[in-house]
Amino acid sequence: MASPTAILLMSCPDQGGIVAAISGFIHQNSGNIVHLEQHVDPEANAFFMRVEWEIDGFRIERDGIAEAFGPLAGKFGMTWSLAFSDVRPRVALFVTKENHCIYDLLSRYESGELAMDIPLIVSNRTDLRGVAERFGIPFHHFPITKENKQEQEAAEIALLREHRVNAIVLARYMQILSQQMVDAFPNRIINIHHSFLPAFPGARPYHSAHQRGVKVIGATSHYVTEDLDEGPIIVQDVTRVSHRDSVKDFIRKGKDLEMTVLARAVWLHVNRRTLPFENRTIVFG
Repeated sequence: MASPTAILLMSCPDQGGIVAAISGFIHQNSGNIVHLEQHVDPEANAFFMRVEWEIDGFRIERDGIAEAFGPLAGKFGMTWSLAFSDVRPRVALFVTKENHCIYDLLSRYESGELAMDIPLIVSNRTDLRGVAERFGIPFHHFPITKENKQEQEAAEIALLREHRVNAIVLARYMQILSQQMVDAFPNRIINIHHSFLPAFPGARPYHSAHQRGVKVIGATSHYVTEDLDEGPIIVQDVTRVSHRDSVKDFIRKGKDLEMTVLARAVWLHVNRRTLPFENRTIVFG
């Protein structure tokens, strides 16, 4: 078994000595750095870093690392978070009736590709209850109308907190989340969209794309904010199409993209490789 690691994600105003200070903190406490990536945005005068180090033999007990690092973070004005590789994120899946994304995520989860726990699946319909039962995951049905939306989302938030959920994945969940849900999980709700945003909105995007004669179709995975489909983007990809493709071909190719793009976004999130900044995301590949 590999040694567990500590993972530090941070951003701060760009200035000299940041890398030396952080690596010095780790070295002085007998830590062995296994990954270090950094990025500077000159226009925003911002510095970003992801550093990962082994905690076996580290002089500071893991429960005390955050407190010990605090003064250094304060010196540079850092916004930062600390996680440990052997603590699996607890992720809830939200679904409606389309099953391609949930099957793909559960398959990757079952195979061990996605190092997370899925304590529950939430849906506004019952169509996919059998999928949850097949994988042995509790299924919770919250029918939502305009009249009960606020009450139902409050109940969902209470359930998620009861199960210590860290993040939510909208695996083709066909409901717009309210502000109270977004505020409860800031930059921790991942959505998949059927295009390079904001092209071809609506319920029949592939029909619209087909009618326009597009040559590529895309998928976008992003964090959810109060602005619909305008949150920080995590992963995007495209595939080529042509006049030979029917609407069914567009849908088939589009679903393939949605699955792979969403899975990549979830993998990056659970491996602590995403760092939202303003309305962008720094992705440490």
